[in-house]
Amino acid sequence: MAARAGRIAAWLLGAGLLAAGPAPAAPTAPAPASPAAACRPQSHEGQAYAVCTVDLRRARVKLFWRGPDGLPYGSLSRLAGQQAGLAFAMNAGMYDTGLAPVGLYVEDGRELKAANTANGPGNFHLKPNGVFYVAGERAGVLETGRYLKVHPRAEFATQSGPMLVINGRIHPKISEDGPSQKIRNGVGVRPDGQTAVFAISEAPVSFGAFARLFRDALGCPNALFLDGSVSSLYAPSLGRQDLSRPLGPLVGAVAK
Repeated sequence: MAARAGRIAAWLLGAGLLAAGPAPAAPTAPAPASPAAACRPQSHEGQAYAVCTVDLRRARVKLFWRGPDGLPYGSLSRLAGQQAGLAFAMNAGMYDTGLAPVGLYVEDGRELKAANTANGPGNFHLKPNGVFYVAGERAGVLETGRYLKVHPRAEFATQSGPMLVINGRIHPKISEDGPSQKIRNGVGVRPDGQTAVFAISEAPVSFGAFARLFRDALGCPNALFLDGSVSSLYAPSLGRQDLSRPLGPLVGAVAK
């Protein structure tokens, strides 16, 4: 009888009518990798921002001033139309009436404008001002004097001012919430030196609120103000292609 039962079980197994054991679990799909350069909305202290984060190990941050024709790009839309694979872009520092940088500007390892250490009016001269730079897979934000002393071998660098956050402290001349309220954009670097963080406010904010965004919400011990009023963003992932007055230097992220 036992032999007959064994033969029946073997026949059922061969016919696929008797399970040979628990069914194998369905394969688990791997979690999607986070993009190398991504933009997202963020709120801080009741203010809305767009924040774009770049992993420099997986994407490149580049500066753009003049196009192939030798003329300034002048707009985010023109840059996007000529630069393939642009994940996002924004204005990258202060400029004169000819759309030329007013301070240090390095592009593809070439210094096209020297550092500006003069005193003067306006936000650029609210010292200490500073430099955002990219060197390979690392980036930094340094006070201008410190940058000139260290002199990193930057592939890209732009000078602007004022510094927003200096070694974890708000710029000493920035009040907690001053009367100046403008749409502003800036850049910071996380302590790993491999993550650059760009932000633009959705509505006018004070210098103090903008500086605290970088220090307290974005984890950047050093951050630099890029500009206000003309601040603009191209970010297709957010459906953004801002129109603005003609712009000078631009900064954006592209795939490696």
